[in-house]
Order: sequence, then structure tokens, then C-alpha cells
Amino acid sequence: MLNWKKSRSQNLLMYALLGAIALVMLFPLLWLISTALKSPTENILQSPPQLLPSQPTLDNFFSVWNSLPFGQYLYNSTLVSVLTVGLNLLFCALAAYPLARLSFVGRDWIFVAIVSTIMIPFQIVMIPLYILTVQLGLRNSYLGMIFPSLASAFGIFLLRQAFMSVPKEIEEAARMDGSSELGLWWHVMLPAVRPALVTLAIFVFIGAWSDFLWPLIVIQDENLYTLPLGVAKLAGTFSLDWRLVAAGSVIAIAPVLLLFLFLQRYIVPTDTGSGVKG
Repeated sequence: MLNWKKSRSQNLLMYALLGAIALVMLFPLLWLISTALKSPTENILQSPPQLLPSQPTLDNFFSVWNSLPFGQYLYNSTLVSVLTVGLNLLFCALAAYPLARLSFVGRDWIFVAIVSTIMIPFQIVMIPLYILTVQLGLRNSYLGMIFPSLASAFGIFLLRQAFMSVPKEIEEAARMDGSSELGLWWHVMLPAVRPALVTLAIFVFIGAWSDFLWPLIVIQDENLYTLPLGVAKLAGTFSLDWRLVAAGSVIAIAPVLLLFLFLQRYIVPTDTGSGVKG
């Protein structure tokens, strides 16, 4: 009985600690939403700060949406992010499969060389990438924004580790059924590593959606602006009215939050060995 009470007290303490950490982590988001809902008559910089708006209003969201082409920015961000996710998953999966399941000379050295590029900051390769983008005629285009993210060392690493965890019995059974290498990759291996694919998709989507530096460099046509560029433009348009900047930021991050809430149930361990008899 004493051990049960001790265990319960420890659980309550742990939940209280985790709740406090979650509140600290969520406070900037709550403050952002609160600022976006405040009316012009409220002082957002008052001390002590007021988290809940006294007169909540949606006028800031309407002002932002109507004053700038936020619908076009939303479309651009969605198109670029979805294409980036699709192409990144395709190329990373194609590269990771032979590094995990096939044997050839230099395989491990190739993998080490790919993973080592994770340590190279993007700022170092930014100028060569920009020159290559211009030479390929991709500047000021959707493909130009996608180009640097067609594949990633992290994605190849993540999917290689996932492919290596698939039991060999499943692969051998598919080969005995006459499956080709490409058919084995598509029909057997990819479904077996679906949690890793969903995880990578979320990371890539968030990175593409929130990317500011590369679109700023490669895009000059305002009709191709993504949401981060549109939010940055708010500072000049409204002489740095933080209510409107906060409203634009909420519009920009809402799709990411919805995507995560929708896909988090798919990020679960997959029992790839369930079809293998002992």
C-alpha cells in the first residue's frame, strides 16, 4: 500500500513537471495568438503583461488578409511544401534502399560521405547553390525554391536505418514470389517503413513551410512569395504593428499545427515482423 502511494506521488510529480514544461514551451504561441486577437485600444507592451485580450477581435486577421495577397502566399507555400515533401521522400527512399539492402563495393563509404554533409551549414553551400540555380534557369520559379531540398542527408540516414530494420524474411518471401527489385522497394519496403516516411514528411514540410532565407534569395516576383516572406513584408506595410504581424504569423503557422495533429497518429512503431512465422 505504501509503495502504491509512493508510486502515485511520483507520477503526479512527473505529470506536474511535464505540464509546467509544456506550458513554458507553449507560452510564446499563446502570447502570439493573444496579441493577434487584441484590439487597437489595448496596449500589447503593458507591464505586467496581459495574456487574455479584454476585447478580443478578428479584425487583425481580416486586415492582413485583405491588405496583402495572403491567399496567393498560402497557395505558394502549400505548393512548394507539398512538392518538396513528395520529391524528397522519393529521392531519399531511392537512395536509402540500396545503401541498406544491397551489397556493392564502397557502399559504406558512400553512406559515410552522405551523412558527413549534415555537418556542413547551409550558409556555406548557399552561394554555389544559387549560382547553379541561376545557371539552370530556375531563379524566380517554384522549382528554384524546391531545388535545394530535393534530397537530404538526414532523410537518407533516417530511411536507411528504417530499411535495415525490416526482417530479411519478408524480402526473401517477396523475391520467391518473383518480385523485381523496384517492385520489392515499392510494394514491400515502403509500406514497412511508413512511420519513418511520415516522420520525414513532417520534418521536410515544416522546413519547407518555414524557410525564409532561400526564397528571399531566389525569388524577386512578389506573386511567388511564400508566407514567411509575406509576414516579413507586414513589418514595412503597417509600420511594425505587432498585432497585424502576429495575425499574419498565426495564419502562417496554423496549417503546420493542423498537419502535425492530423499525422501524429501515423507516427507509431510498425511491427514489420508480424508476417514472419517463427
